[in-house]
Amino acid sequence: MKSLKVNKMRVFFIGVCGTAMGNVAVLLKKQGHTVAGSDRGIYPPMSNVLEEAGIIMFEGFSIADLCNWKPDRVVVGNAVSRGNEQVEYLLSNRNIPFVSLPELIGKNLIGSRPAVVIAGTHGKTTTTALTAYALNQMKANPGYLVGGVPMDLPSGNEFGHELAPFVIEGDEYDSAFFDKRSKFIHYRPRILILNNLEFDHGDIFRDLEDISRSFSHLLRIVPSNGYILRNGDDLNLLGLPDASWTTTLSVGVGDSNDFRIVDFEEDNAGSRFCLVWRGQLISRVEWKMPGLFNARNLAMSMMGAVLADCLFNLKEIDLRNPFSGLQTPDFSSCKGVKRRQELLIQREELIVLSDFAHHPTAISGTLESLRARWPSYQLIACFEPRSNTAVTNVFQDRFADALSHADEVIIGAVHRAEKIPLEKRINTESMIHRIRANGKQGMSFQSNYEVGEYLESINRDTVPSLVVFFSNGSFDGEIDRFIEFSNQS
Repeated sequence: MKSLKVNKMRVFFIGVCGTAMGNVAVLLKKQGHTVAGSDRGIYPPMSNVLEEAGIIMFEGFSIADLCNWKPDRVVVGNAVSRGNEQVEYLLSNRNIPFVSLPELIGKNLIGSRPAVVIAGTHGKTTTTALTAYALNQMKANPGYLVGGVPMDLPSGNEFGHELAPFVIEGDEYDSAFFDKRSKFIHYRPRILILNNLEFDHGDIFRDLEDISRSFSHLLRIVPSNGYILRNGDDLNLLGLPDASWTTTLSVGVGDSNDFRIVDFEEDNAGSRFCLVWRGQLISRVEWKMPGLFNARNLAMSMMGAVLADCLFNLKEIDLRNPFSGLQTPDFSSCKGVKRRQELLIQREELIVLSDFAHHPTAISGTLESLRARWPSYQLIACFEPRSNTAVTNVFQDRFADALSHADEVIIGAVHRAEKIPLEKRINTESMIHRIRANGKQGMSFQSNYEVGEYLESINRDTVPSLVVFFSNGSFDGEIDRFIEFSNQS
């Protein structure tokens, strides 16, 4: 296997502070490469991670910084577009090779290693972290890239043994301004995990059929000696073309699944369920992570790790019971990934969580789980429309209905609202009208600072509150501010 690990290089990242870009930059640095990068608005936490790794960072996109550093290769992030000074220089002069980040990962980090690629609309990051954790427990020394901050792994990026499985989340978003294929196409999965499939990323996909087409392309590159693990309860996944050239296994709740989640229940002590392989009890699980959706993430991770470990160690996989003779991973102490149902405060009168969910289905599932765990609390959902899809009106009514699982809904400022045409922009006032029609309380604010002010004014003397922040950002710092205020109260 030829890789950057063998041929040391000087690699420059344009847009280095993106989570994926930063993690790969750190991974290359760990391998002994010389790494630098540029970005605009370099700030923590990624700037701290890069600085601690010894990666040189340039503020802005100066051509002089790029040329004076003399890179052997440039990696262009998918948030970078035409008009960027460094990009225009690369295109005009053609004297420095450049690649997209997914292409670099696929060719130079994964290479010929058995890739475990986790794809789907929801749960990619958590399932990636849990799969890497399971393989670590099995002493497989995997490589992995987690698109977040895992709380059960030493870091979000490790190269591992150069022949061991490499675990990565397969994002369906496009690769770069010059490569409109979905990122996951570059990763060439040996084991493909399909968590679910819904319409998302309305800025690049037209509809469900369009995004399904990209997933069908992914199915076509799973080899005959590979495996597809799919959510057997998801009708959209079941509607994809059959991959008759490889082995497809199903995971879920329904009776027709190969690997089933049985007797799921949860309360404020945690979740409990059994995992059953074609009628045979494999494991009883008790852990702190919430929701049936996370139970499915765990089942996918366990199954994927077992298959990957067998492939790595050249063990024959007996599908009558692939777990036979193996010690199944212990997930009981797992905490998951930061910003995924992350518990920030837990007191008798107040519970606060932060969640990355930016799709109606994910929000609905999280709120249903929180209601089951803490039924006596006033459930307050704070939503910041921030992702490329969430700031539009594509899911406006679905967001309102999902948030209506809470007792009270607080909607903050629409991120970069001025960049979204009014006819396409999410209308938070209309959402509040719908939420009130659903019988719930609701308010929207023009600034996130006002959200923080309102939350601080709530009287919790009579009814304890559970506040959950839904955002793929920071609510302009209001999450941290509310935590600080609550800890001083």
